[in-house]
Amino acid sequence: QDLLVESGGGLVQAGGSLRLSCVGSGHTFSRYAMGWFRQAPGKEREFVAAILWSGLSEHYASSVKGRFTISRDNAKNTVYLQMNSLKSEDTAVYYCAAGGDGLYSTGSVQEVDYWGQGTQVTVSS
Repeated sequence: QDLLVESGGGLVQAGGSLRLSCVGSGHTFSRYAMGWFRQAPGKEREFVAAILWSGLSEHYASSVKGRFTISRDNAKNTVYLQMNSLKSEDTAVYYCAAGGDGLYSTGSVQEVDYWGQGTQVTVSS
């Protein structure tokens, strides 16, 4: 069974930091673009960041650029999201995703082949 499992979510004060991890199993995700999306209550799932399979190029939503950093370790089948200077509006369930290059270039949920189960991030103001 192909799985993506997130961890690292939690409660943090505004201005703080969290690091999310996503480990893949049952499938080698090293040739996939990997990304992070988030969904706040009552809102649609939105793109946060993506990274090409090589790890050499990253793409960010404007709302997180300069505060979040996506990275990956293909030997560990793992992708990370370092989140700094967190704001209350970053509160959401964060989902790990894997897909083709279209995931990286468009950030569209339609380009996602695999989803994780999500991890809650809550930022208190």
